[in-house]
Parts: sequence; C-alpha cells; structure tokens
Amino acid sequence: MPENSNDQQLFLVTGGTGKTGSRVAALLEGAGHRVRLGSRTAPIPFDWTDRATWAPALTGVDAVYLAYQPDLAVPGAPDVVRVFTAAAVAAGVRSVVLLSGRGEPEALECERIVRDSGLSWTIVRCSFFAQNFSEGAFLPDVLAGAVALPNGDVPEPFVHADDIAEVAAAALTDPRHAGELYELTGPRALTFAEAVGEIAGAAGREIGFVPVRRTEFVAALAEYQVPDDVISLLDYLFGTILDGRNSATADGVRRALGREARDFRDYAEATAATGIWTPTA
Repeated sequence: MPENSNDQQLFLVTGGTGKTGSRVAALLEGAGHRVRLGSRTAPIPFDWTDRATWAPALTGVDAVYLAYQPDLAVPGAPDVVRVFTAAAVAAGVRSVVLLSGRGEPEALECERIVRDSGLSWTIVRCSFFAQNFSEGAFLPDVLAGAVALPNGDVPEPFVHADDIAEVAAAALTDPRHAGELYELTGPRALTFAEAVGEIAGAAGREIGFVPVRRTEFVAALAEYQVPDDVISLLDYLFGTILDGRNSATADGVRRALGREARDFRDYAEATAATGIWTPTA
C-alpha cells in the first residue's frame, strides 16, 4: 500500500516478504494502515547486513515488526538487535513487536535487549512454524514423498504463521498489548513423523518419514541448494533446541486474541487444498 493512507501511523515490517512478515503486512494494509516493507527489494530498501539502509527505512516510522533474518539464534544476532533498536529510538520509533523463538538462549538475550531499549515492546515467542513444510526447507522432501529429518520422535506444538501474524498485527495496533510476552504454539504437540503423516493424509498421497543423522540431514539440504545460513540454522535447531524442551503447549494465542490457536490438521488440510504438495509431472 502506498504511504498515503488516511491512517497517520507508519509501520515498518522487517522480513516483509517472509513467512510472518508478509502476513503481518497484509493484515495491516487490509486494515488501512500505512506499511513500509523491510526488504532488500522494497522502494526504500532494508537489509539486515547493510546498516546504511536502516536509517532511511526507519524515517517517519511509529512502530516496527522486528523479525530478524535468518533467526535470533544465529551468532551475532544480539549485537545486531542492540544496534537496530538504538537506531529505532534515535529515529523516533515508539514501539516494537519482536518475533522470538522458544528455548533459544540467544533469543532470550535479544528479548532482554528489546525490553531495555526504551521502546514500548511486545514479544511474540514462537514454536516451530507449520509453514516450514509448505513455504520452507522441507517442501522439496514433501514433494519427493519422503521427509528425512533428525529428532523425528520429539513432540513439537507447531504454530500456524497466520496466528503469529494476527497476534503481531494486534500488538502493533493496540496499546493494550504493550509489555506483554505471548508464547505462541499450536493446541497440541506432534512429532515430526506424526506431522508428516497428517500432511500425507490431507494431501491424499504417500509421504514417508525417514529418521536420519544430523550429518545426513545437512547434506540433503545442501543437495537441495538450501541457503547456507538456513542450513546452519536448521542444524542448530535440530541439534540443540528440538530436544523436547519446547514440547509443552502455551496459551499465547488465546491470551492475545481471545480464541484458540489453529490446529496443525487445519493447516494441513487448507494447504493441501492449494495443490502445493501435489508433485508436478
């Protein structure tokens, strides 16, 4: 949406073309708000690796959706978040909504930085995204009919990206969410093997789950030409975070939105209906 809406607030959505950022931007634009996409290809470019782009992107902004790429768990993320939040304060930004991850020590450090930044803040701490099976690194495996992952027996309460976006958009536009930490999960935990089984049922085709060692997993990602930073992140998550520490469900969606979180089965059925999991001839 052009930045000439009747609404006077301007929202910067970093990761504006990503799984959650694109959804947050769409919700804000649909409600008539002014949105500036934080993306390298945006009219006012924003690049986490080029700090010279930050000040122009922050100019005139009232609130920021802070979705650091590739993830708060990567080395150096706290330093980047510290400098960025300071730049936001200097630019006159008033509030920030931080996308965070469950059970990640580096993410917790970033949360502390945001809380101490002087900005009004809301933290949206999330479990593993369901959309990683349809918009992320696991899609090629699903299409190939065999998802090969380590830790396939560890339960994870996958969260729907639409739920994340709705909570974030509410936090950006409603001051009653200021100072809140919302831990977002789905309503039940499934192992990765069970999640693949639900995808297979929804897609109406055979999709197997293959347990593999981490080294085999990393090699397969490289074969599919997954970017190196994403490979490193997934290797870290499966080797460190996906050990059962995050298996419990949380009530963040209900607390923020007054409704239950979307179930993985609903995600699988709706996604299957789009045809994205149907291999092309």
